[in-house]
Amino acid sequence: MKGKVCLMKKIGNKAAVIIDGGNVSLDDIIAVARDGVSVQISKAGRFVKRMEQTQKMLMDAMQNGVPVYGVTTGYGKSCGKRMPLNAAMKNGVNIFRFHGCGTGEPIGIEETRAAMLCRIICLARGYSGVSVGLLQQMADFLNAGITPVVPCEGSVGASGDLTPMSYIGASLMGEREVFYQEEVIPAAKALKKAGLKPYHYLPKEPLSMVNGTTTMTGIAALAVDRAWRILNAAIYATALSVHAMKGNAHHYHPVISEAKPFPGQIFVAAQIAHLLHTRVSPHQLEDNALETLQDPYSLRCAPQVLGVLYDGLVWIAKWVEIEANSSNDNPIFDPADGSVLMGGNFYGGHIAFAMDGLKAALASAADMCDRQVMLLVNPNLNRGLPGDLVRKPAKEKGLHHGFKAMSISSSALTAEALKATMPAASFSRSTESHNQDKVSMGTIAARDAERVCQLTERVISIHLLAAAQACDIRDNIGVRPLLAKALEKIRFVSAPVLEDRPLDKDIESMCAAIRYSDFFRIKQ
Repeated sequence: MKGKVCLMKKIGNKAAVIIDGGNVSLDDIIAVARDGVSVQISKAGRFVKRMEQTQKMLMDAMQNGVPVYGVTTGYGKSCGKRMPLNAAMKNGVNIFRFHGCGTGEPIGIEETRAAMLCRIICLARGYSGVSVGLLQQMADFLNAGITPVVPCEGSVGASGDLTPMSYIGASLMGEREVFYQEEVIPAAKALKKAGLKPYHYLPKEPLSMVNGTTTMTGIAALAVDRAWRILNAAIYATALSVHAMKGNAHHYHPVISEAKPFPGQIFVAAQIAHLLHTRVSPHQLEDNALETLQDPYSLRCAPQVLGVLYDGLVWIAKWVEIEANSSNDNPIFDPADGSVLMGGNFYGGHIAFAMDGLKAALASAADMCDRQVMLLVNPNLNRGLPGDLVRKPAKEKGLHHGFKAMSISSSALTAEALKATMPAASFSRSTESHNQDKVSMGTIAARDAERVCQLTERVISIHLLAAAQACDIRDNIGVRPLLAKALEKIRFVSAPVLEDRPLDKDIESMCAAIRYSDFFRIKQ
């Protein structure tokens, strides 16, 4: 099954992601998680045969008295205890019960859907000894829009996401609560409404539901997609700021990046230069004071700052996709000879390192954008723009404060993002009677990255609004057609600030535009 590509296929009027043991792209994971694209479990003979083959290997091992961790033995430090075959056949679902100790707010619906798909992909690799029926139950949940309520806290990322995945596993059999039709209801009620039956687990299937990196990978997949969109929005915000600040377009000359050829730097510089294309000589739009020969670093070094995020995302996306398409279960079976292999594929070290890296690169982008906001609002630095970008109505008396508080919020959000960059992987804690004595903290890292995505989106939203306000004040954006189009899109979301008004809803609307629209789409 290796090397087989998973394709998007039309079923009726909808596209479907086909699960057949082959690779599934991050784009397909996002399509299922966010856009509701359906999932179809393949009925191809080769795929079904491989699934049945390792399922038979499991049953043969159990009947022959071969110890199978977590199936005929206890879990973790209790693996020295053995169960007879008849007890092992019935004991599995207990793992969902004693792991039902998650705390905190629920993981997002999109992230939970991504996690469920990642578990389907993992088990479909054919190493786990589970049935096609288990995959079908998860696919039915996804296709019906039933999403388990999964508390966000309680996973150390090895033996994988035991606690969060126990909530998904229990929901499949009609226990716990789920999101369904825009409300939280008991899983059993949702199953009945959707015309589905509670799943009856076969041996090892409960363990295979929880023993892996699925939750962290689902969160990571969404964070990667979100980070690409944040990068694109930051490029637009920077180009608008360069125009508003009467900045120097030559800072993005291709030879500068050719001399330091990081792909990300080259890409960002080229995109900013492209957006700054003008119908007139760039020199007519630039400040000619002696001290403006070079722009401040937050403008001049934008390709070098954002280039790190771009280059980081290239390898981070690759790592997340590899993890999503791995058999991160334990134990697994050698399809060649049926050997029971007990290892550590549940360990989330790659996701932890990738998400720790992502949050650092994102927070750095937020810091850069916050500094550009400060340039725009400071009358000592903004090259002739009014302080705080105030546009006082001609006939109105009194003081106005424009973007004064917006710049404060931007700095607060940035500080919080920077604070969250401490690497979660560095906080491994020995647990479970020193059996899990080195753990990944991958789920915490992924959740941190998700939070930094949220904070950075908000900083860049403020940045876009401030840059748009400054460009309106300059009143010459028409000479740069691509930036003029971008300004139109921003104004579709938020009107110019002509007098002081609350801007909290404008910030959140701009965040939604960054995350879900194609306003700032740039082809990678």
